[in-house]
Amino acid sequence: MAIQRRIRRVKTVQMTTNSPIHQSGSVLEPGNWQEYDPFLLLMEDIFERGTFDVHPHRGIETVTYVISGELEHFDSKAGHSTLGPGDVQWMTAGRGVVHKEDPAPGSTVHSLQLWVNLPSTHKMAEPRYQNLRAEEMPVRKEEGAVIRVFSGSSKGVQAPTKNIVPVTMVEMIVEPGTTVVQDLPGHYNGFLYILEGSGTFGADHTEGKAGQALFFSRHNRGEETELNATAREKLRLLLYAGEPVNEPVVAYGPFVMNTPEQIREAIRDYQEGRFGR
Repeated sequence: MAIQRRIRRVKTVQMTTNSPIHQSGSVLEPGNWQEYDPFLLLMEDIFERGTFDVHPHRGIETVTYVISGELEHFDSKAGHSTLGPGDVQWMTAGRGVVHKEDPAPGSTVHSLQLWVNLPSTHKMAEPRYQNLRAEEMPVRKEEGAVIRVFSGSSKGVQAPTKNIVPVTMVEMIVEPGTTVVQDLPGHYNGFLYILEGSGTFGADHTEGKAGQALFFSRHNRGEETELNATAREKLRLLLYAGEPVNEPVVAYGPFVMNTPEQIREAIRDYQEGRFGR
């Protein structure tokens, strides 16, 4: 029998206005490295063209989910692409990329961007982009529920997405009164974030609603676990869980490494134009 995961914490995300064209809220705030491992941060953004300028990354992966709007992406390696509602870009920054994300002209984008830590063995990996189109991703269908698998698996439905750190990422759309179950390896650390609706979650039927993140109880490698979700109002949520990296984290802006010296090296390499060649 699988162990039923509990919800150990509920966090309500507060959106703040940063400028006339940008609001944001931190679902996972930076600095709680052990608490969220392998995840580093998750930001919810509502923004217009011109909010973000060109910027670098090293030592992480960024996973961008478009809730609504059209998001254009330009970078030093893969060129240009556009993501629509429900699409995901999984970018492995590795040893360094320089990129820019900008809403298409006239579009306001509502998005979630997750940062996934990379282990020391892969901090300097070759950069890679995976554009995960909603209509191309495998779907697990049950009565009253559609589960789209962006990474990892859901009850045997497997995504083709390449991972360095194993991560399960699924989008669930659940009709009122329906219960769905997501299987997770016991050692995966995870949470879900509710985009729309409300419901009850986990072994204790903890209540959650739109704008809340619910964090799962932690278990051991080798244990089989499940997380159940029952919709009260029609639910749309994202569930993220992954294998902890368990390494020191030293972060400086868009660079996340293991030591201060590696951060200094990243800054030097960026200033000297060695990113994204």
